[in-house]
Amino acid sequence: MSGILTYGITPPKSETLPERIAEIAERTIARLIPLDIDALIVYDVQDESARTTEERPFPFLKAYDPFNFAREYLQALEIPKIIYRPAGKFYKEELSEWLEHLHQHHFYPVFVGVPAPDFPVKISLPEAYDIWSKHKATSVMGAVTISERHEVLKDEDKRILDKAACGVSYFISQCVFDVAYAKKVVEDLCKTCRETQAVPPTMIFTLTACGSAKTLHFMEWLGIHIPAPLKEELRHSDNMLERSVNVCLDIAEELMEFCSKQCVPFGFNIESVAIRKDEIEASIYMVNQIAEKLKKKGLRETAAVSTGGTP
Repeated sequence: MSGILTYGITPPKSETLPERIAEIAERTIARLIPLDIDALIVYDVQDESARTTEERPFPFLKAYDPFNFAREYLQALEIPKIIYRPAGKFYKEELSEWLEHLHQHHFYPVFVGVPAPDFPVKISLPEAYDIWSKHKATSVMGAVTISERHEVLKDEDKRILDKAACGVSYFISQCVFDVAYAKKVVEDLCKTCRETQAVPPTMIFTLTACGSAKTLHFMEWLGIHIPAPLKEELRHSDNMLERSVNVCLDIAEELMEFCSKQCVPFGFNIESVAIRKDEIEASIYMVNQIAEKLKKKGLRETAAVSTGGTP
């Protein structure tokens, strides 16, 4: 089913006082309750400094556990919660127990890789998928897709289908700023699905506004490809935030047109990981605009995520 719309956030920093966490959660809930979204994604914040020799633009600050944040503070938001988890950082018993708790709260997992290639892995992703499989009758499992990786390795379509064969039914992309990269993944995925007679999983494209040159640099540090002309345009814009929002909406429109003619069900995830009020408000505006665009194209009517179904 196409037309899914989700919203992604990061938990507060781990040293935040409980009363302040509760205040942040209340504001988050108040902002999200009026929105036409199918699920809330809560990211697991990892220190990826070992992935590159380039200095991190922002200092890494450990965040509150995403599952605990959703469980303890966001229960009043009555939509499905999708929780990111770097499976390789945990032993089988730890991950199995975590999945049991996740299942009890009707939350859904997205397993991601470890923060750096040389990180000591305790279990593999296929092992994590196997542990999850006991819940497959009443749950859905997601994974991450990175179009920048496909540009280099040319195998993202095969990675996606290998994970789909293990039970992954939807893939959430890294932030999209190069629409050509995202289209290439979809195009190659559909080609491979035709050749192998595989059922294509759902692709959810992440979009995020960018309000400053430092944020722009941080996105590139994270591995997000921003085409040089767009980068220059944003840097020299009188209002980078406003321009980036319009860029994201244009990307959404282009992906809607393109994917509607391809084999994959698709949707969008609007990411809000900033603390600045104007960037948060920009993310809310993007959700409302993209919801309207999806409705106008007949791609969205009611909530698309349900227990036991596929997002």
